[in-house]
Amino acid sequence: MPTITLAQGLNEALRYCMQRDDRVVVMGEDVGKAGGVFRITDKLQQEFGEQRVIDTPLAESGIVGTGIGLAIYGFKPVCEMQFDGFTYPAFEQITSHLAKYRSRTMGKLPLSVVVRIPYGGGIGAVEHHSESLEAYFTHTAGLKVVTPSTPSDAFALLVDVIEDPDPVIFLEPKRRYWIREDVELPVTNGDRRKARIVREGTDVTILTYGPSVRTVEDAAEEAAKDGVACEVIDLRWLNPLDLETIMTSVKKTGRAVVVTEAPITGSFSAELAARIAEDDFLSLHAPVIRVGGYDIPYPPAKVEDLYLPDLDRVLDAVDAVLNY
Repeated sequence: MPTITLAQGLNEALRYCMQRDDRVVVMGEDVGKAGGVFRITDKLQQEFGEQRVIDTPLAESGIVGTGIGLAIYGFKPVCEMQFDGFTYPAFEQITSHLAKYRSRTMGKLPLSVVVRIPYGGGIGAVEHHSESLEAYFTHTAGLKVVTPSTPSDAFALLVDVIEDPDPVIFLEPKRRYWIREDVELPVTNGDRRKARIVREGTDVTILTYGPSVRTVEDAAEEAAKDGVACEVIDLRWLNPLDLETIMTSVKKTGRAVVVTEAPITGSFSAELAARIAEDDFLSLHAPVIRVGGYDIPYPPAKVEDLYLPDLDRVLDAVDAVLNY
């Protein structure tokens, strides 16, 4: 069984979809000859040509706007944003047009557009290269939002969303691009519309996704040394959210911790905490605790380790809900 990285899983997913459906086109800055900043589109232009792997101008709004036009005419564009912080110029196209066409046309015109966005920190990047912007998109009705954390999920989820008739924001945790997994492609087994139970436990439910999954796994491993059994859940789909898996786990453990990289105020972690409190309040033995970034702009690379949730901050939250 071959070993692949998460980045390779994404590359193979794009190749797989393009081979099966000539309506799938890839577009973005440097996605063709250069193969993308993170080489996610490496060698695709050589295989499929410049008409299907399109190097665009440095204009994110134009990339998404063109993708919308292509989708109206029946294509399935996959638009790449080079980095999370470069997505904001395309925000108006995404929220005002891409997200609304299905409603605007009374369901007659769903748009099969995938916007791929590398996101999150942990790679020592400069300003505008380490944003966690998921809350903007989960708050926008009409968009689906997905984020993988393993190579097999990267392949399967990207294939899934390219085949989806609706627009999808596909968030790629850039600091997990190089993790490895033994995977036999194509990955077709399992229901990846459901959250993934990474580790089963009975004492605390820890909800996380994307770049924070490895941090939480390490924290759960450390907690187990002290006899604390953490149930770790990788959400995968942020919208629509797999509430069934979340609530089943919280009913079992009675305690919940949410771990993300995004600043806490107004974040997606607030939505998770609110859903648990609304739907499952009587199961809780302690308040839901959130662990995330601080309410400041993303800091310079040399101090980002102080900003990002680490093992100790996750364990402190686990202790807090256990000792409440």
